[in-house]
Amino acid sequence: MAINKEAYKKLIEELNAEKVTLVAVSKTKPVADIQELYDLGQRDFGENYVQELVDKETVLPKDIRWHFIGHLQSNKVKYIASFVHLIHGVDSLNLLKEINKQAAKNNRVIDCLLQVHIAQEETKFGFDETELNVLMREYANVQMKNITIVGLMGMASFSDDLQKVRSEFKKLKILFDQFNIQHPTLKILSMGMSGDYTIAIEEGSTMVRIGSLLFGAREYQK
Repeated sequence: MAINKEAYKKLIEELNAEKVTLVAVSKTKPVADIQELYDLGQRDFGENYVQELVDKETVLPKDIRWHFIGHLQSNKVKYIASFVHLIHGVDSLNLLKEINKQAAKNNRVIDCLLQVHIAQEETKFGFDETELNVLMREYANVQMKNITIVGLMGMASFSDDLQKVRSEFKKLKILFDQFNIQHPTLKILSMGMSGDYTIAIEEGSTMVRIGSLLFGAREYQK
């Protein structure tokens, strides 16, 4: 399925007006669709699976900013450390240390977002407020010169209750503002996807991850 060019142009106009970055979620999508969106000017793309990301990075233009937006296992960091632009879902100190280690091997500094658990669904990963405080203290104390924590990310509950979704985004924005006072490197608040990005932007998101609005429904491999 080809990309929805009109939806993309409209979305970019909307996001640019709000100074919000679009990460086009290209997981499971063919290289041709990504190239088509690239040709329209899109540079930030998000992938969930390490092998798929590696395969796409080798054949697509080198100025693409690749975002890893899935749940990243420590033993897979080495495969993307040489090129990944931003790792979204960092949910443990051990993972942060491994990213730092692999970034050092590649003579790079890798930007990371800490994932905060804001949804009421148990399946979502991420830190709670207490764990976030502990990790930020550890980050300040441990020498990790090859990573920079540049922001927070979170996913709201998958729910038709828009007030619930809004309250979860609001909670994350409050946390972001609190941590930003002590940690001025925090610039990015990544929240909002195809179904709830307008609410996320209203609540202070600076980066949204959107796939189905641009590419259509996901295509899963059998």
